[in-house]
Amino acid sequence: MLLHTIKEVREQVKQWKKEGLTVGLVPTMGALHEGHLSLIQKAVSQCDKVVVSIFVNPIQFCPGEDLDKYPRTLEADTKLCQDAGVSVVFAPTPAEMYGEREMRTNDFLTYVIPPFFHVHKLCGKSRVGHFDGVCTVVNKLFNIVQADRAYFGEKDAQQLSIIRKMVEDLNIPIEIVPCPIIREESGLALSSRNKYLSAEDKVHALALYQILNNIKLCYKKGVTDVQALKETAIFILNEHHDLEYLEFLDDKDLEEVTEANDNTRVFIACKVGGVRLIDNMLLG
Repeated sequence: MLLHTIKEVREQVKQWKKEGLTVGLVPTMGALHEGHLSLIQKAVSQCDKVVVSIFVNPIQFCPGEDLDKYPRTLEADTKLCQDAGVSVVFAPTPAEMYGEREMRTNDFLTYVIPPFFHVHKLCGKSRVGHFDGVCTVVNKLFNIVQADRAYFGEKDAQQLSIIRKMVEDLNIPIEIVPCPIIREESGLALSSRNKYLSAEDKVHALALYQILNNIKLCYKKGVTDVQALKETAIFILNEHHDLEYLEFLDDKDLEEVTEANDNTRVFIACKVGGVRLIDNMLLG
């Protein structure tokens, strides 16, 4: 079932709740791939009914980012969802989510602002305001759908950490279910932005996974000094890579670490062929 309005979704979920059914939510921006499908499959296996939202959220895009060219494949996405057992695909317009006036100027829009400590690092440093937009739309989706569980991929581990913090701090009655990174056979983490990579770019993009694997291998051999582990990346990067960050943070609270341990997650962001890619790996 494809629904476009908040009212329709609320009425449908209200009926499910009356029947005592559990509801799962998978928030997406569409252009669905196997990574999204893994979230959907997990939701379908754990919940009686599943809502997948497909919404390219304009307020999480920063100036100069790819809002206009972000892939929009609603028909194909809806078919994939239906085949996977999804009960409702919620595909609102920006005006439906935020109002006509608010879309003309954000001066009228209420935002959910996550903690500076969690935001001012990794992707948050270069994408100022991005996580404000993410938390605002996710909070709205939680309020609209009233799901029992929501499913998020560990590929966006900073986002996952921030959403967990928001749920905890705002006492939102929903369980956040993390789902593992899904990779191509080559090891490249699945992403909607992979569509922008040429065949040659894809080969160079494998450096992200190779770096993470090398770091984990060195850690397993007993190397815990973060600076020494970072230096292993130097031998893989070349002129085809524009490294934005390579950081070692505590998996739970995103605290920076100087000595790696089993709870350390390594985060990397790098542009390849002008396409910004992110990946991460837990060392333990």
